[in-house]
Amino acid sequence: MATPEVYTQTVILLGGAVLAAPVSKKLGLGTVLGYLIAGLVLGPVLGIVSNGERILHFAELGIVFLLFILGLEMRPSRLWAMRRDILGLGTTQVMFCGLMLTTLGMFIAPTFSIALVGGFGLALSSTAYVLQTLETRKEFNTAYGQKSFSVLLFQDIAIIPMLAIVPLLSNVANTGSDWSAFLIGVGAIAIVLFAGRYLLNPLLRVIARTGAHEAMIATALLVVFGAAMLMQAAGLSMALGSFLAGVLLAESSFKLELEANIEPFRGILLGLFFMAVGLSLNIDILLENWLAIIACVLVAMLVKSACIFLACRAFGTTVPDSIRAGAILSQHGEFGFVLFASALSIGVLGPKSSSFLIAMVVLSMAMTPLSVWLGGKLITYLHRDGEEAEMQEDFSGAGRSPVLMIGFSRIGQIAAQALLAAGVDVTIIDNNPNTIRNAARFGFRIYFGNGARKEVLVAAGIKDASIVAICTHLPETTNRIVDIVASEFPDVEIYARAYDRRHTLQLMDKPVKFHTRETFESALILGEAMLEGLGKSRDEAEQIIEEVRELDKKRLQVQYREGLYAGSDIMHSKPVQPEPLVEPQHEAELLDPRSREVVGEGADDESDNRTREDA
Repeated sequence: MATPEVYTQTVILLGGAVLAAPVSKKLGLGTVLGYLIAGLVLGPVLGIVSNGERILHFAELGIVFLLFILGLEMRPSRLWAMRRDILGLGTTQVMFCGLMLTTLGMFIAPTFSIALVGGFGLALSSTAYVLQTLETRKEFNTAYGQKSFSVLLFQDIAIIPMLAIVPLLSNVANTGSDWSAFLIGVGAIAIVLFAGRYLLNPLLRVIARTGAHEAMIATALLVVFGAAMLMQAAGLSMALGSFLAGVLLAESSFKLELEANIEPFRGILLGLFFMAVGLSLNIDILLENWLAIIACVLVAMLVKSACIFLACRAFGTTVPDSIRAGAILSQHGEFGFVLFASALSIGVLGPKSSSFLIAMVVLSMAMTPLSVWLGGKLITYLHRDGEEAEMQEDFSGAGRSPVLMIGFSRIGQIAAQALLAAGVDVTIIDNNPNTIRNAARFGFRIYFGNGARKEVLVAAGIKDASIVAICTHLPETTNRIVDIVASEFPDVEIYARAYDRRHTLQLMDKPVKFHTRETFESALILGEAMLEGLGKSRDEAEQIIEEVRELDKKRLQVQYREGLYAGSDIMHSKPVQPEPLVEPQHEAELLDPRSREVVGEGADDESDNRTREDA
């Protein structure tokens, strides 16, 4: 049974999290920094909570849950499309940063082994910190967010050979077999792949039929823990195992249920992880070497940011996205703890060197918000003359969506809501960088591209789409895209947003299945509301609005045949006289026969001069 001290420390940690997270977020520092500060205060500063390293090992499960949820969002096809960034950019980043930091380390480290372990350990970034920041800022699906994730995913793999190389740097004999360790790792991955493809879905179906919600929660935890522990037993990363399990379940019908069950554990454990990082800091080492630690962190983060920027540029990333990636990946990560602990256990690092490096990792995490802020300021400075930030047409993450939306205008945003609410996947492209960045903050996945180019439409997946929704602002742009789609992809149905009545008549000449004026239906709703406000019943108001709608359709047909100014007599331009409630018994007679010539003619003559166009 747990001791009262464990319960007391648990309550203290929860209290620290409840207080620190909202306060830090309110100050604009982000929840992650709040957790770090809370752990630092409760542990090294006040000494209220101890055993920071033990809590850290347990809290690493937060990273495992985080990677599983991200895996659920990554279809295998999408992951395969990212292979160039994962293997190419990831390898370049780790090697380039590792060698540069090792070179700098040789000037201050007493031995080459310490410089090498420190350099490559500091080359790794914090998966938990970066992904949590991207999620908070709603930028995970941006171009730089995907680049950063690809680098982090490779780093999770790169820690394996790093841990294998560390024993070679010491005098301790390495009795293990490299080939056997490699085969064990391959076997573990094969088991996860087999179970994820052939066993998990049948198991989840059986559990779902029972209707026991707690059993589904237990199954979700079993899937995550099982994959993670199998990988750990094989000497691989627990996070890699949970990520693979998530990817294999990305197209499962139980995806949303699994994500909902795991999400609460993920949030709590990630917060605990960052608090544990603060708890594990050796305050004595920090106080003794604070000036050297701060100097080393600043230099290392600057060098690392520059290396990541150059690596991203080498792989065709735009300047703004390269700056953003360099800023958010500049800190050192939790895998450095693992590498330094392993080096300490076999004598490659001494206690003082290990504590110094761990202090650098913790301090770099705390300084990441500043790094991200400076990166944003640098981008603003580079485009201070009002130029749009350079963006790259990158459709590597686009899936096979049944709907391709071109232009994320006001009407496109609302139409996308209806599709997403129905569970329909939508690929959206727009050529305005500001629109893309703003929409990404709300969680939309939008790709930069000019929809008036055939190659962009192909890259965005038009061949897999059944509907193309054209929601661009300018009528001429919409017409050009309609012509391209109609001629190059005749099997795709076109739904278009019309700018006004004149544009509607133009679209009626084109093979568009459905079109609507942007303001027409909203104007009818406003008119209906005003009728009800004036005392009309709902049925009366709806009947009147339906009549206006039908008359508008008739007028459009007349205008299509005879021109824009035809059909004016169909419009309501003055109040309609209501019909009598009782039908007259006999036909009315004219008092003055001469007035017959006037009736029915004046309105037409007067309306011929009307030139108004409705919205």
